[in-house]
Amino acid sequence: MLEQNQIFVGGKLVDSSAKARIDVVSPNTEEVIGRVPDATPADVDRAVAAAREAFDRGPFPRWKPEERADAIGRLSEALKKRAQEIAQTISSENGCPIAMSMGVQVFASTMVLDTYARIARTFPFEERRTGAMGQPVHVRRAPAGVCAAIVPWNVPLYIMAMKLGPALAAGCTVIVKASPEAALDPYALMAAVQEAGLPPGVINVLSAGRETSEYLVKHPGVDKVSFTGSSATGARIGALCGAEIKRCTLELGGKSAAIILDDVNLAAAVPQMLSAGLLNNGQACAAQTRFLAPRSRYKEVVDAMATGMAAMKVGPSLELSTQIGPVVARRQRDKILDYLEAGKHAGAKLATGGGKPKGFDKGWFIEPTLFYDVRNDMKIAREEIFGPVLVVIPYDGEEQAIALANDSDFGLGGGVWCGDTAHGVEVAARVRTGAITVNTAMLLDFNSPFGGFKKSGIGRELGPEGIAPYTESQSIILPAGG
Repeated sequence: MLEQNQIFVGGKLVDSSAKARIDVVSPNTEEVIGRVPDATPADVDRAVAAAREAFDRGPFPRWKPEERADAIGRLSEALKKRAQEIAQTISSENGCPIAMSMGVQVFASTMVLDTYARIARTFPFEERRTGAMGQPVHVRRAPAGVCAAIVPWNVPLYIMAMKLGPALAAGCTVIVKASPEAALDPYALMAAVQEAGLPPGVINVLSAGRETSEYLVKHPGVDKVSFTGSSATGARIGALCGAEIKRCTLELGGKSAAIILDDVNLAAAVPQMLSAGLLNNGQACAAQTRFLAPRSRYKEVVDAMATGMAAMKVGPSLELSTQIGPVVARRQRDKILDYLEAGKHAGAKLATGGGKPKGFDKGWFIEPTLFYDVRNDMKIAREEIFGPVLVVIPYDGEEQAIALANDSDFGLGGGVWCGDTAHGVEVAARVRTGAITVNTAMLLDFNSPFGGFKKSGIGRELGPEGIAPYTESQSIILPAGG
C-alpha cells in the first residue's frame, strides 16, 4: 500500500490542496494498492504557474539544443536505475504481464527519450534562407510554450516519454496529467526528474479526474495540449482547444486491420500476429484486432489463431509465466463482456474464449477470445474493445481486403502478413492508416512518425516529426545585405 499526499511542482514534492484521494485498485485482487491526491484546480494553478515561470523567465528554453539533449539523456538514465520498481508498479496498476513490462513499459520509454536526446542535437531549430527578393531570412522553430501532457493508463511511462522527449527537445515546459488508474508510477518519474537536474518547473506532475483535467486543458496559462486516449475524450479536448484557438495533438483510438494475404506462411506468422493483437492484454491503441483472411484459407487461419490463443497462460500480472493478465478495471472488464455478448448476438461464432476464465474468484480477467464468421459491419468489428479479443473476417480477393481495411472510422495501425514482402509493402501503402507493419509485430518505430488518420487523431508523435507540434515557426526577415 503506497500512500502519497503530494504532487510534483516547481522541481519538488509539495502538499496537494486536495482533500479527495484517488484509490488505485489492483486488477489482480480488486484491493486498493495505493492512494494519491485527486488534484484540484488550485493544484493545477500552481503547476501551470511553475511551468509558466520556467518558460517565461527560466533558463531552460534558452539552453542550446545540445544542453537540452543532455538533460533528456540524464532523465533516461535516472529512469533506467528505477526500471524494476517501475515495471512492478505499472504491472500492479494496469495488469500488464510482468514478463513484458520491463521492455514494453520501461525500456521502450527510455529508448524514446534516448532517441530524442539524439534527434535534438541535429534538428534544424535555426535555418538561414534566401528570401523571394534576395534578402536573408532567419527561420526559427521556437518552443510552443507551456504544454499539458494528458496520459492514459495502458502504457503510462511510455506515453509520458513520447510527450516529454519532443517537448523538452523543443524547449517547452510541461505539466504531466497522469491517469487515475495509473497514478503510482509517476512518483518514480518525479524522483528521476529531480535526479536529472532539470530546472524547477520544467516538468510538473499530478493525477486528476475528468473535471480537473478539463480545467487544465482550458487554463489560459497553457499554450499547447497533447492528449492520448479515447476518441470520445479526444473530441471533447479538441472542442475545448478549438474554442480557445489552442494548439493540440490528439493520439486516439484504433480498430486496426491486419490483412493476411494468401501466400502467408502461417506457422511463422501466427505467433507474431497474436503478439500484434494481444500485446498488453490487448490494451494497446495500435493493436491489430481485425484480421482479414482470404476465404480460400479462412478455416486454416481461424484454427491456427484459435490454437495459439487457447494455449496462452492467463494469470496474475506479477507472475512471470503469465501471458494474458487482467484488464485494468472492473468497468473495462464489464465493457468487454458486453462486447462479447454483442458479438454472439450478431451471429459471430467463437473459436476460443468468450467470457471470464474459470478459477479466478478475484480480478478482472477475460479469456483470450477469437470470433470468426464476423462481418465488417458488426459492432465487434467497428468499435475499439481494448481487451484480449480478436476477430477474423473473410474476404474474396485483394481489392476487397483493402476495401475492408479502409472501411473503418479509425486509421491508427495495421499490418500485412504475406510471403512476398515487396508485394506486402504495395498493399500496405493502400491502407489509410498512420502506421502499418509488414511481417512484423512491432507496432511503431521510435525514429518514425506515429499518429492517426480519420478519427484516430490529429498530429504526429515520434521521430523528428514529433518535435514540430511543440514548436512555432518564426521568420525574422532582414534587409538585403543584412
